[in-house]
Amino acid sequence: MGMTTQISWCNSTFNPWLGCIRVSPACDHCYAAALSWRTGRRDHHGLDLWDPHAQRVRTSPAYWRAPLRWNRNAQAAGRRHRVFCASMADIFDNRAPSAWRADLWQLIRATPALDWFCLTKRPQNIAGMLPSDWGVGWTNVWLGTTTENQIEARRRIPYLVAIPAAVRFLSVEPMLEAIDLSPWLGELNWLIVGGESGVGNRSRPMHPDWVRDLRDQVRAAGGAFFLKQVGSNRALWPGVKHLKGENPIEWPPDLQIRDFPR
Repeated sequence: MGMTTQISWCNSTFNPWLGCIRVSPACDHCYAAALSWRTGRRDHHGLDLWDPHAQRVRTSPAYWRAPLRWNRNAQAAGRRHRVFCASMADIFDNRAPSAWRADLWQLIRATPALDWFCLTKRPQNIAGMLPSDWGVGWTNVWLGTTTENQIEARRRIPYLVAIPAAVRFLSVEPMLEAIDLSPWLGELNWLIVGGESGVGNRSRPMHPDWVRDLRDQVRAAGGAFFLKQVGSNRALWPGVKHLKGENPIEWPPDLQIRDFPR
């Protein structure tokens, strides 16, 4: 839940609340659930935060003040600060109180120097949970959804591309199979790709050619491509030694790509 992060595509993480439930194959080896279990986090009834019956737990007022500080620092430095919102939750989770989400929108509204990356596995809920003044999208909010396989791509992406946003993106992590995203890439700005990590050799492998195919699809559509990591199961990636396959220098030269949308 830490506000500093090793996630390569953002500067900080912010979790307005904690807890979620698994909804698709990407969740099978959920890092957030494992971290919560290791640290003994529970809801107010003593349930594990990823138990299907658990309540969401709001983070502290002091924690909520951190983005205001990041915003002041970013304004003083004259540069954008990237925030992954809800690495330990899902802001479009209908189990989370709507008042908490309203408070989050107010915080995002008050921090225009921060780019908020709002990634969800529940894009069907986005339209009904946006603030009333969303309009064509807030300039500092990037909306994204996870598409780990073709089934989830077909199910989730149509909901995402129907929402006006400054930036729309996909997180293909963990990438579990070859995926054709070409029908939707004209409506998307950015693609993050990553292999599964956290469970060693039990991690499901990502094939380099799957990544190359997505790279080519994105380039053909004029979008930006970002390879985050190749995953902990590195059998298909000779020469990669990093535990999560997160060192670009070890990757094939043609896949050392970490671009952001303009």
